Amino acid sequence: MQSLRRAKISAIGRYVPPKVVTNHDLAKIVETTHEWIVERTGIEERHVVEPGTPTSELAARAATELLKARGIEADEIELIIVVTVTPDMFFPATACLVQHKIQAKHAWGFDLSAACSGFLYGLTVGAQFIASGAHKKVMVIGADVMSSILNPEDRATLVLFGDAAGAILLEPAEEGEDGIIDFFHEVDGSGGESLYMPGGGSLNPSSHETVDQKMHYVHQRGQSVFKYAVRKMEELGRNMLERNSITGDDIQTFIAHQANVRIIDATADKLGLDPNKVVKNIHKYGNTTAGTIPLAICDAIEQGRLKKGDLVLFTAVGAGFTAGSVLARWAF
Repeated sequence: MQSLRRAKISAIGRYVPPKVVTNHDLAKIVETTHEWIVERTGIEERHVVEPGTPTSELAARAATELLKARGIEADEIELIIVVTVTPDMFFPATACLVQHKIQAKHAWGFDLSAACSGFLYGLTVGAQFIASGAHKKVMVIGADVMSSILNPEDRATLVLFGDAAGAILLEPAEEGEDGIIDFFHEVDGSGGESLYMPGGGSLNPSSHETVDQKMHYVHQRGQSVFKYAVRKMEELGRNMLERNSITGDDIQTFIAHQANVRIIDATADKLGLDPNKVVKNIHKYGNTTAGTIPLAICDAIEQGRLKKGDLVLFTAVGAGFTAGSVLARWAF
C-alpha cells in the first residue's frame, strides 16, 4: 500500500489592523496600569479593528498577502479552512465569505472552532487533505476580532486580547522534505466553564435578558486557565519530543500560542529549551486567539530565527479546554 505523503507549509501571510491600543490607553478605561499588565502578561499593546470590521475582512487580507508571497492566483486554492471563534455570523461560514472576497472560485471550505488551539487544529486537519492526496493546495487561516466580544468594563479580559489574522498554505512536501512530522491534540471538556462566551447559542439564545446579563462577552476564570495552560503546554511539548526520540536541543525554534509570557517562559524552561529559540511577540499584539501562531511565524522569519530546514515545535492551549502540539521541519 502506498504511504501517505506529508504536507508542508509553503507560504504565509498576515494582516494586523493599524489601530494600536496601548496599556496606557486601557488605563483610561478600566482600573489598571501599564506596569500591572506587563508584569502579569507581558503585553504592552494590541491592535484592534475599527468598529464594524468583520473577521472575514482580516482573513481575506491575510489570504491575499499569502497568495502574493507564493505567486499564485486564488483560483488555484482547493480548500479554505478558517479557524475562528468570532465568525462574521453563525452562518454562512466565514470560509464562504473569504472564498468570495478573494475569488477562490475552485475552493470549498468550512470554519473550525477550537479557540486558541484552533490554528494548530486547522493546520493538522488541512495536512490530512494533502496527505490523502485529495488536495494539493489548502489554505488555513487563523483570524479573530476579539475586540467584538470583550466587556469594556472587565479588566481581566479587556487587557489580554487583540485582533489579527494569519494564513498559511499547505502543499505536498517534495522528495527529501519532512514537512509536518507529527501532531498530538486533545480536549478536556471539564474546563469548558473556565473560558467561554455563554450567550448567543442554542443554550442561551440572544434576547434582551442575555444582553442585559452581559452573556455575549468573554467570561474567564483566569487562575484555572493559567494553571491548566502551564501544565498542559509542557506536557504536550514533552510528549512530542519523546514520541519522536528528540530533546529540546534538537529544536531550533519554539513557537507557542501567545497568551501569556509567563506561560511561554515556563513551558520553554521545563522543556530545556534555550531562551534564544523561543519566539515571543505577545508584547506588541496581545492574545489574538487563532492568529497568534501565524503572527509569530512571520516575526520569526523576518528576524532570521526561522529558516529552511529548522525543526520547529508548536504548542497551544485554548478554551474548551483544547490543547495541541505539532512538530514540523520548516520548508522555505
